[in-house]
Amino acid sequence: MKHFLFLFLAFSSCFVSVLAADGERLPAVGERLAADVARLIPAPATYVKTEGEMKMTGQMRFVTNVTAQERKALQGLLAEAFPAMQLDKRGKRVLQIRLIPPHHEAKQTANDRSEEGYQLRITPRDIHLEASSMKGLFYGVQTLRQLEEQGRVACCDIKDAPKYAYRGVMLDCSRHFWPKEFILKQLDAMAYLKMNRLHLHLTDDAGWRMEIKQYPALTEKTAWRVGATWNEWREQGQRYARKEDKGATGGYYTQQDLKDIVAYAAARHITVIPEIEMPGHSAEVLHAYPELQCEQVSQRNSDLCVGNEQTFVFLENVLREVMNIFPSKYIHIGGDEASRQAWAACPRCQQRMKAEGLQTVAELQAYLTRRMERFLNGHGRVLIGWDEILEGQLAPNAVVMSWRGEEGGIAATKAGHDVIMTPGRYCYLDRYQDYPPSQPQAFGSYMSLEQCYAYDPAGHLPDSIAKHILGLQGNLWTEQVPTMAHCEYMLYPRLLAIAENGWSHGKTDYADFRRRALHLQDVLVSRGYHPFDLRKEVGERAEKKTVMQHLAVGKRVVYHAPYAANYPASGDGALVDGKSGGWDFQDGAWQGFIGADRLDVTIDLGEIKPLKLIKAAFFQSVSAEIYTPAEVGILVSDDGVHFEQLDHRRYEVDTSTDFKVQTMEWCGAAKARFIRYQAKSGQLGGWIFTDEICVQ
Repeated sequence: MKHFLFLFLAFSSCFVSVLAADGERLPAVGERLAADVARLIPAPATYVKTEGEMKMTGQMRFVTNVTAQERKALQGLLAEAFPAMQLDKRGKRVLQIRLIPPHHEAKQTANDRSEEGYQLRITPRDIHLEASSMKGLFYGVQTLRQLEEQGRVACCDIKDAPKYAYRGVMLDCSRHFWPKEFILKQLDAMAYLKMNRLHLHLTDDAGWRMEIKQYPALTEKTAWRVGATWNEWREQGQRYARKEDKGATGGYYTQQDLKDIVAYAAARHITVIPEIEMPGHSAEVLHAYPELQCEQVSQRNSDLCVGNEQTFVFLENVLREVMNIFPSKYIHIGGDEASRQAWAACPRCQQRMKAEGLQTVAELQAYLTRRMERFLNGHGRVLIGWDEILEGQLAPNAVVMSWRGEEGGIAATKAGHDVIMTPGRYCYLDRYQDYPPSQPQAFGSYMSLEQCYAYDPAGHLPDSIAKHILGLQGNLWTEQVPTMAHCEYMLYPRLLAIAENGWSHGKTDYADFRRRALHLQDVLVSRGYHPFDLRKEVGERAEKKTVMQHLAVGKRVVYHAPYAANYPASGDGALVDGKSGGWDFQDGAWQGFIGADRLDVTIDLGEIKPLKLIKAAFFQSVSAEIYTPAEVGILVSDDGVHFEQLDHRRYEVDTSTDFKVQTMEWCGAAKARFIRYQAKSGQLGGWIFTDEICVQ
């Protein structure tokens, strides 16, 4: 399969300033750009339209000051981008590409400070591209490509540089194995979008995907499994298989495969970051090498034994081979969602805790993280972990990926650590991107293109914190993504928003971005990609767009069972604030309950009122273990002491539908001042989420 350096055509020709420089006006965030703005993603820092256009066909005199090897690379890049253009020493039109030393004047522009920045000037006779590094020149060529329309580019002056140094995407290769050629195809798209980090999630319970020569059983025994999809594998007992077994599916990357991916990425100025999970998400390791399991384990476990010194021998040997393949400064060790349960009963773990003076199993995990960090630091590398590595004690030089919201990342920056922001609500690409029943099954909740585009990693954080925000990353976990076409459907166009949020200093309003994304969607399709079709987007839940008026709005609510601290919505008044939730249970309107009694509240209407309707909507996402209630009871009272049952119903919890919002209501005639509303879970347990108890 031939790979293109993403030759996108048919972009219109004019762009106006997005970021002020040298006295130019900076439009307020949200201000719509001019109607003739070019459809560039990511938007450049500054753009000044000038008169005329340049033809990108025929003879062009090529002038450059780069080395012979660099010149050859540039010529190859330009030949793919503009096949009708002949570069030679003749020609009346000139293409000049120059490396220039960084400026040292006191007043510097953004592109002066960044090795990824560039300046591009196009006239009817000349194209001048300048940068302080080959990275900058590469990104300048990407912009020149975007400006081309039918063999011509409009004349303009551009100064550009990224806002954040880290602009990444994570692809989960464990839950589903993606062929090498497919990864190379995504690297082409990333290069076009000026993204510079590909994070490969190579190991997890669902399969070990990297050849480790010292431990061949990792791939021999766990790279293949029973079940064509992750769901089938789970339903059939999470059984591993050998390649030759009947019905086996999966695969792994040889070390040569990974070297090819790393080299292909490097040619596009993308760094590939490997993730080797530890100490949790390691059931596949324990299957291949059961001696690394804790003692006295009675059931399936995914945590490595931290008390066993052989665990550290194994991890260090694996990481040596990883570092031989991946030159990345960063090595990701996961660190998320370790259960730590076996450690409390394991004699070796308890002995380790006693010897090291550790009081909790969280501190035991922190001990492992610190040891791994010292090992990586000794080899000139930096450890990255998900924000769970903050628990216990954060390793002194670690970089944190903040996924459970932004709080962990902010806490890490305050302690002086660098952070990559990747909060689930804005950066998790495995979520539904449109009205969920209209979409293929996804994981958990909803994240539209608009919601993704709204995110700013540093936001309004003070400079003391913002300086530690390296950038952001979009994550595609693939439990519910079984095919390559589906994978691209989940990546695009939301990855366009991640790219712009990482590069552009000043964003336009969403309507303008959506227009640019629509155009790029068509280009993606023309290049053999399979994006979600924005033109068919249904959008947010209609109820969320209006404010309800009913008898209970603003009334006092007494909680007989608490709501979950991590899903409080707006607090004690959330169920009577007139605000409905949308397709995202984390949108601040849905309140979550996980306690023994789940939902149990009393609403005080202030005086006895006639009642004819009491209803509540409940959220269901089976993949997130959120279910509609199995039982709903409504009681009423005049004095708040003596209650009578108004309604009581049992419901069958239908898990055949992964996602839905179901309204449960009572209709009739009654009078009362106090209404006690109860909703209980069934045999499945799980969460109950509701947004409003409406009383009419």
